[in-house]
Amino acid sequence: FFFQAEDGIRDFCLSRGLGDVYKRQGISFHPTRPWILTSLHTGVIQLWDYRLGSLIEKFEEHEGPVRGVCFHKTQPLFVSAGDDYKIKGWNYKQKKCVFTLTGHLDYMRTVFFHDELPWIISSSDDQTIRIWNWQSRCLLGILTGHTHYVMCAQFHPTKDLIISASLDETLRLWDYSALRKKFTTAVGGKVGGKQNEIFTGTEVEVCLLYTSDAADDLLCVDLGGRRIIQT
Repeated sequence: FFFQAEDGIRDFCLSRGLGDVYKRQGISFHPTRPWILTSLHTGVIQLWDYRLGSLIEKFEEHEGPVRGVCFHKTQPLFVSAGDDYKIKGWNYKQKKCVFTLTGHLDYMRTVFFHDELPWIISSSDDQTIRIWNWQSRCLLGILTGHTHYVMCAQFHPTKDLIISASLDETLRLWDYSALRKKFTTAVGGKVGGKQNEIFTGTEVEVCLLYTSDAADDLLCVDLGGRRIIQT
């Protein structure tokens, strides 16, 4: 689960224990433990036990605000993305950063792990979505088409689909099944990507789901039929 807000967390029962909540950028629940990650405008990432309301650890390497954080589903890892244009992967058992990915050209908004593959997806103010292999530390794909900041991009939990939302007032649905087929191979039971090849947005099937100039529209989308159910 992930929540992001420019002005932080509001009306949350632990807010009094979290300090200045209005400077928090991102939050992520651990899938099994009673933990949450919070990322701050100062560049600090905090790991909390929400049952005890206590701070477990701080992680400090980003230069500037950290807008997105996400726990891995099974590994002792989380990723973060910030205004320093960097994605950082952290091992919370070792209490250190274990890799850094660079390539975005502007502030980063969100970052998420794939549920099955060793992939990360990131969105940025540079108007692109990028797919990375966190095991090989290589860039797999750059999805282009948005004409303003990409505020969020996320993998579908079971299908080869990505949904993205932008300040260009569009939602876009991306089919990356060709990327999976072309760039993944079974090696020793693990899935890895080829090196030195980058999948581009022009090679990914994309459907423009919705465009609107009304900021308060409520949207429900049928992904299978690529249609609006109601607004």
